[in-house]
Amino acid sequence: MRRSNAQLQSDRRAAILDAAQRCFSRDGFHQTSVQQLCLEAGMSAGNLYRYFPSKEAIIAGFVERNRAEAAQDFATVGEAASFFEGLGAIAQRYLIERPEEEVGLCAEIMAESRRNPEIARLYQQLERDVHALIVDMLRRAAERGEIARDVDLDAAATMLMVLADGMSWRRAASPGFDAKAVLPHLMHMVHSLLVHPPDGLHPPDGETRRAETAA
Repeated sequence: MRRSNAQLQSDRRAAILDAAQRCFSRDGFHQTSVQQLCLEAGMSAGNLYRYFPSKEAIIAGFVERNRAEAAQDFATVGEAASFFEGLGAIAQRYLIERPEEEVGLCAEIMAESRRNPEIARLYQQLERDVHALIVDMLRRAAERGEIARDVDLDAAATMLMVLADGMSWRRAASPGFDAKAVLPHLMHMVHSLLVHPPDGLHPPDGETRRAETAA
């Protein structure tokens, strides 16, 4: 049975994104030409432009794919035996098992967002979406009593993103960096900060904790 046109188009978009990920990670966003993308993807320029009219559109495709994957991954934390077991599984996937090409692509997008307003807009939207997903994940953990109930969810989510970005940047910039050896120490620090938060991770005086406000 022949695949539907929708499935075929989805497969071709995925193939282009995978090819672009290899090119951008290896050669950089600006240094990668459309001709290189076509060669890597095994298709003509006209065919590629049917799916992505520009390199910025390809970045938008990456952002959308990352957003969907993040939503699915964070949703599964509540299904784990415990919050920290689920969080550890996500950390293992994103900080250890993520392919070097994907790590390099993320670094390239972050760097390009400093120069390209359109990529900056896409990147910042993804950051806001991921931050909201983490806040929701932490809220549910606080409601179950797995982390401190009075933790400042916004500050905690920002802290987790900063730590993850730091690990990813280190992997991209330092080939000898042993992320697997560092991860247990990072998880121990995260556990301490979320279960016994310092003053900086408590909501400011007079403010209601976000989880209570949203309830």
